[in-house]
Amino acid sequence: MIFSESQLNYTIRASVNVIGQDLLIVLTGGDVPHIGTVTTLTRTIPMETVCFPSHNGRNHKDDILARKIAQLIQQDLPGSCVITSGVHVDHISKAQIAAASSMANNLGKQILAWLQKNQFQSKQPHYYGEEEKLQ
Repeated sequence: MIFSESQLNYTIRASVNVIGQDLLIVLTGGDVPHIGTVTTLTRTIPMETVCFPSHNGRNHKDDILARKIAQLIQQDLPGSCVITSGVHVDHISKAQIAAASSMANNLGKQILAWLQKNQFQSKQPHYYGEEEKLQ
C-alpha cells in the first residue's frame, strides 16, 4: 500500500509492505529521498531509533516524522514494525517544516485506518523438535 500527503509544494509518501505479520514502512519525500533514520517497534516494545549522519555532519532528523506515525499505529500493529524515513526539501521554509508534522500525522491516520480494516493472516512458524515437545 502507498499513502501520500502533499502540502506546500512537496509530498511525503509512506509505502507499507506487509511481510508475514510484520510491517516495513518506507517514508520518503521531497527533492532528495533517502534513508535518514530507522525506527523499530512492536505493540509491546517501545520505539528505538537509529539516526544516520547527514551530508553536513549532523544526524538526520527524519525520526520526528517516523515517531509520529509509530505512535499512532503502535497499538494496532499485527507484528514487528520497521520504519525507514528520509525526507529532504531543498531550501525548506519554516512553513514547510511545520507542514511535515501535519503530513506525518495524516499519513499515520491513513495507515491506522488501513490496519484496522485488514486481517494479517500468515502461516505460523514451526521449529524443529516442537512436535516432540507436545507429545
